[in-house]
Amino acid sequence: MAAYKEPQKNTWRVVYRYTNWKGERKQTQKRGFQTKREALAWEHEQLQKVKADLDMTFESFVSVYTEDMQNRMKENTWATKEHIIRTKLVPFFGKRKMSEIQPKDIITWQNTMIRYRNEHDKPYSPVYLKTLHNQLSCLFNHAVKYYGLSQNPAAKVGNMGKAKNREMQFWTKDEYLKFADAMMDKPMSYYAFEMLYWCGIREGELLALTPTDFDFKKNMLSITKSYQRLKGKDLITTPKTPKSNRVIKMPQFLSDEMQDFIKTLYGIQPTDRIFTITKYYLHHEMKRGAATTGVKRIRIHDLRHSHVSLLIEMGFSAVAIADRLGHESIEITYNYAHLFPSEQKEMADKLDIERTGRSAKDVPEKS
Repeated sequence: MAAYKEPQKNTWRVVYRYTNWKGERKQTQKRGFQTKREALAWEHEQLQKVKADLDMTFESFVSVYTEDMQNRMKENTWATKEHIIRTKLVPFFGKRKMSEIQPKDIITWQNTMIRYRNEHDKPYSPVYLKTLHNQLSCLFNHAVKYYGLSQNPAAKVGNMGKAKNREMQFWTKDEYLKFADAMMDKPMSYYAFEMLYWCGIREGELLALTPTDFDFKKNMLSITKSYQRLKGKDLITTPKTPKSNRVIKMPQFLSDEMQDFIKTLYGIQPTDRIFTITKYYLHHEMKRGAATTGVKRIRIHDLRHSHVSLLIEMGFSAVAIADRLGHESIEITYNYAHLFPSEQKEMADKLDIERTGRSAKDVPEKS
């Protein structure tokens, strides 16, 4: 045993030695325990963490998971994950041993999350509930895959919530033009919305743009980064997915507009951000423009949907649109299927001809 009484403070100190993953002998200690039992319990917990024994608590495994995964993720992605783990998972499962958490415990936690109401009596959205469960399941999957946990109790229970929270909204071209006209009193706002609508780029991609991203001779725009504001600091990361790294051909009028706009930005350097505004600013301006013009209020991200809707209306294929937006074509087909012209009647007519040898116009109408 390695617990020692410190008479002067009437507390206990614990010292433990271990061999780390490099084979190096290490020693550490902790003071201030009120009882010997507390000191030895802490020592036992630390040793389980070093051995990655699933007899450890959920809270201790979170430390292991953090050590394994934090440096493999974007800073903003990890910040979101860490917040959920710290505020929604650890308070409920923290003191339970990983090996003892059962599906019934997951169900109880799910019901707690579903019943939650904030100070305005609003519950978590279905999308957020699904996100919470996904993070819990991800953590248990890690324990199963790398640390010998026998099963993922969260996967056995199944998810809660749903993937989509609200119906997709978008502006028609006429609605956008009406809105854009109201934005012309503030050039920064006007050109930001022009880029969002006519290029279909994401909000973070817009806010990361620099003059070097534009090739005005070829009317090309390179999307290679994204902007986030995290813990009071500006953070430039890679785009959302590998396919999001792309080059977009701009219409001539937009290329001319952006070239003129950049010239008005006094002292801007090639690698300076063009749109030195916040996401809050864009949301405020969206609200202002909608109120001024009477067009329906949509989210900033819905401008991306609006761009897709416009391209579909113009007759472009899912493959071409996906390439422009940095999506997989299957995502465009699935998410925007209701906007593509239906070919069901043409299919049915051709099948009728194939089977009967006669076209639909030869078949008498039913009375």
